[in-house]
Amino acid sequence: MVSGAWRILMLLAFVLLPSRLAAAAEAHWPQVLSLGTASEGGTYYVYGEGLARLLTRELGIPVVARPTGGPMDNIKLLESGEIQLAFVTQGVALQAWNASAAWTGGRPHRNMRVMFAMYDTPFQFQVLGDSPVQSLADFAGKRIGVGPEGGTTAAYFPEFLKALKIEATLVSGDWTVLAEKSVARSIDALAVGAGVPAPFLIDIERKAKVRYIPLTRQEIATLRLAMPELSASVVAAGTYPTLRRRYDTVGLFNFAVARKDLPDDLVTAIVDTVFANNERLIEFHPAAAETIPSNITRNNFIPLHGGAVSWYRSRVTPGVAHSD
Repeated sequence: MVSGAWRILMLLAFVLLPSRLAAAAEAHWPQVLSLGTASEGGTYYVYGEGLARLLTRELGIPVVARPTGGPMDNIKLLESGEIQLAFVTQGVALQAWNASAAWTGGRPHRNMRVMFAMYDTPFQFQVLGDSPVQSLADFAGKRIGVGPEGGTTAAYFPEFLKALKIEATLVSGDWTVLAEKSVARSIDALAVGAGVPAPFLIDIERKAKVRYIPLTRQEIATLRLAMPELSASVVAAGTYPTLRRRYDTVGLFNFAVARKDLPDDLVTAIVDTVFANNERLIEFHPAAAETIPSNITRNNFIPLHGGAVSWYRSRVTPGVAHSD
């Protein structure tokens, strides 16, 4: 159930919206939209806060970014109707669609429909500069921070360790809390699946010397063989102050999804607003540089919302799948 505090926040969003904007929304649109993001300090949260402000201003309907555990939580909340918009990684969405992971309880979650592609989520592994860890194999027996329990890293990193035959202790929690634990040396490393640059990783670099542990070619091949939804991914040199050379890894693409019962014209308006204001999104977070129409072809299986299909068809975007 939605908490009392959250209900109050949603009510305030509607009440405080200027009347000139409130009058602009279509009569058949919801009065308020809730957008599932992730924990504070992460890319989803920063991107989501910016997107919510942009949509509120442009569409005349209050959109509230809701902090969550990440994609797993978002899909559950979307399924139950507690939120109407959400961010997901393709891998976690695949688990939800097929009920192939334990967190789904064996029940397919198929209320989500894609609106637009967001950005790639590369997996990054950070340790303090004087750490004895030099490779992923050295994670054996170490305490590894993996983010919120409902997030992409928490879902995937255990499978990484299984595929690579590494045993480690996993520590979950908000990224900002785990960042503090890393600096305090109460955990040994961070395994991070997030759009780059991840704000909390930059924050750690302001406080301590760090290194990024690369994946070997064999490790990348092993992971992609075990989890075909993973793609080759690169973090460019200079993305973080101490990252002096390109960082080869694996990743998952992120998508903004909506409940399938949202009005088509609302979703069309959301997609149009996003692509017409890409520069504004980049100001909120640099990862939005990948939020472009052509990246919709990175979606391999989730049906598009009918309103999104209308937008892409009108722009003749090649390779776009049909809605169901």
